[in-house]
Amino acid sequence: MALDEVPEATQAGAAVFDAIVIGAGPVGLFAVFELGLVDIKTCVIDILGKPGGQCSELYPEKPIYDIPALPSVTGQELTDRLMEQIKPFGAEFVFGERVDELQRGEDGRFFLKTDAGREIVAKVVVIAAGGGSFTPKRPPLEGIEGYEGKSIFYAVRRMDDLKGRDVLIIGGGDSALDWTLSLAHVAKSLTLLHRRDEFRGAPHSVDKMRSLVAEGKVRLVIGQVTKLHGDGTTLAGVTAKTASGEEHLTVDAVLPFFGLTMKLGPVASWGLNLNENLILVDTEKFETSEKGIFAIGDINTYPGKLKLILSGFHEAALMAQQAHKYVHPDKKLMFQYTTSSSSLQKKLGVK
Repeated sequence: MALDEVPEATQAGAAVFDAIVIGAGPVGLFAVFELGLVDIKTCVIDILGKPGGQCSELYPEKPIYDIPALPSVTGQELTDRLMEQIKPFGAEFVFGERVDELQRGEDGRFFLKTDAGREIVAKVVVIAAGGGSFTPKRPPLEGIEGYEGKSIFYAVRRMDDLKGRDVLIIGGGDSALDWTLSLAHVAKSLTLLHRRDEFRGAPHSVDKMRSLVAEGKVRLVIGQVTKLHGDGTTLAGVTAKTASGEEHLTVDAVLPFFGLTMKLGPVASWGLNLNENLILVDTEKFETSEKGIFAIGDINTYPGKLKLILSGFHEAALMAQQAHKYVHPDKKLMFQYTTSSSSLQKKLGVK
């Protein structure tokens, strides 16, 4: 199934760019860099409210150890470094919007429309949307919506925001254990609640958590939260059902780590070849089944695919070479190194 085609008149009034990058995670940001080196003007769209994707949203202060030349870097630090790196190319960013419609115009360009009604036309589209649109799984508790963002948080953006608070972490996976270890010395008190005394996280994290429990620095409760107590926005405590009955826990901040619901979203209806909700691409250009549409990062699949940020960086570099042929068909692209090319150094503002 090919993309629907729209008449050229429909595109009147739309913003015009060389390329649209859907997704502002690390791979999408590095795509801006590679596209900028070959003179492609880019607009980046992300459903989240800021750059960084899952790195900024889920583990901004958690170290990443497999980025080349950076022995340890947090998700937020990596995002900040990438934003600094792409600054010379002046990409435009659109946050808090989702690309709902993607069609090909009569002139061969792509016509995109977001859920906010924004219309954009571009010669190439780069899908770097990670696993697609993702939302944290919400515990089925009455009135929870009113506490979200004030007393209930699905991600830790700044550890200092939880300093001096009575924190309850719910879950038994890596996220719950990692933040238990990280916040034990930050929070006024910290309670870890899990429905059973078995954990899915890394064994060494489980051992460290149990050591903190033995030292009295973390309280471990086996059970499930059944009720929230507060004024509707500020939490005062929760009721937990345990083996010995109901127990009241005095807490003013709750971190439920029940996982994420990942949805491919509108991408699934764009007529691209898919394999188990991932976009099939070639390994020469990382182009999809639709010419001019590329997919890089965790959202694509091919034989031997590794879901690593560094793999996405490699994919972005090869994608840009092919994208240049669509955006500048009359210009021959000469491969150059940033270390020796005066023209590339001028683009980067270092010469």
